Formats: sequence, C-alpha cells, structure tokens
Amino acid sequence: MTPVVQNLPFLDPESGDYNVIIETPKGSRNKYTYEENRQLYQLKGVLPAGASFPFDFGFLPGTHGEDGDPLDVLLLMDEPAYPGVLVPARLVGVIAAEQTENGNTVRNDRLLAVSAVSRTHHSLQDIKDLDKHLLEEIEHFFKSYNAIKGYGFEIVGRYGVKKAQALVAAGGKMFQKKQKESA
Repeated sequence: MTPVVQNLPFLDPESGDYNVIIETPKGSRNKYTYEENRQLYQLKGVLPAGASFPFDFGFLPGTHGEDGDPLDVLLLMDEPAYPGVLVPARLVGVIAAEQTENGNTVRNDRLLAVSAVSRTHHSLQDIKDLDKHLLEEIEHFFKSYNAIKGYGFEIVGRYGVKKAQALVAAGGKMFQKKQKESA
C-alpha cells in the first residue's frame, strides 16, 4: 500500500467511522484490486455480460483476513465511487463465508457497511435492517462471482454489527502481527 494507505487506521479515531477504500465501483463488470507492491489499482478480471457489482466493493486498511488480504467490504451508498476513494462508513454486519481455491479453504468474510453520508441507506443500522431479498441477492452475487473464477464460496452465517466489529478488531491485530514479523 502507499504509505498513506498503509498508515491509515481502519477506524477513524475522531469520527468513529470505518475507513473503507474502494476498489471496484457499483455497476462495474471490471474487478479491480489494489496492488500493494505497485501502489496501483490493477484490473484483475471482467465479469460476464449481464453481471456487475451490486454495490461498491473495497477493503479496510490496516487489517488482514485469513486469506492474507485486507478485510473485504461491500459498501452501500447512493452513487458509485471510484477506485482509491476513501469512504467513511459504519458497519452493519458480516456475511461469513468460506472460499475454496485450488483445494484450499479459508474464511473470506464480506463485511457490510453503509456510507456515513448516505441518504438512501442512512436508516440501516444492522444486517437485520437489510431487506431479506436484497441480502439473498448479495450472497448470490458472491457465490456466482466466485464460481465464474472456479472457486467455491459457501455462506456459513450472517451476523450483526458486534460480530463485524470483532472481526475487524481481530483483522487489525493480524495486520499488526504481520507488520512486526516483516520488520
């Protein structure tokens, strides 16, 4: 990550908002990924015709998940952002999932968050506030997106804000541990 992104905390201490960095905008067929070594966003794939990201997709800086990447965030907000944009957000829950790639299965959860300045989604406070059908569509997107790449993606649970916050705290500790090991 650029020094700015690498040093950005996952939680803004003044506002209490989570710092979400957008990788792929809502409505995009292109999947972008931040490449830490190059300090650039790279096109990693293209979804088939008719498929697109249902909401902005990004990550929380200063975190690591079991897959070794920063924790993934699906961000609900009014209009798409652009890759590299910092969006202050609040967590509303997590879709817990296991991803299988080349016979190796790891947890690869998807945090759900709402932009701190969203007008459309401002009333959402917890995953229970999301429309059941919308949540099912989001889960279907992640399953089909991974299937296209030849990966398995199994939903193992849906959890609210407290579980999401605990996951982020653990991801922050894992990030710190990796930083110390590489120093």
